[in-house]
Amino acid sequence: MLDGLRQFIADVISPTAHEHRTFDDTGYRLAATALLIHVISLDGKPSEVEKRKLHSLIESRFGLDPGTADQLIASAMLVEGEAVDLYHFTSVIMRSVNEAGRLRIVEMMWELVYADGQVSEFEDNVVWRAADLLGVSSRDRIDLKHRVAVRQPAPVAGN
Repeated sequence: MLDGLRQFIADVISPTAHEHRTFDDTGYRLAATALLIHVISLDGKPSEVEKRKLHSLIESRFGLDPGTADQLIASAMLVEGEAVDLYHFTSVIMRSVNEAGRLRIVEMMWELVYADGQVSEFEDNVVWRAADLLGVSSRDRIDLKHRVAVRQPAPVAGN
């Protein structure tokens, strides 16, 4: 099964496209980043706020420098664009990341959902489906949603 995913990624990404990668193309970071890109792409073209939040999360949570984060995001955009379902990504994460790490990925998804100040039904549903595939309980998913919501800045009056 992992070989199939490796072949899929190899077919999507040219071997010379990013010769100086410092991350594993078949690893959980690529899969997690693809999930995050999927979340911000649900309601159309990602806004600048969502793009900045994605970049910030990738750098801080994965401990990457800006250039490496850019490469990871570019690769994940290619892979996400070719994916037919979330399982391609969640299965890699399930094999590679412990429960605490999977909870952090779901939290990152919520942070991106809230980045533009509004939560759509589609975004909520995708986080629910991904969390379920990642073995994150409904209780934990909802707790993470509330934790992230509380950290959001209050809306400015008149906007």
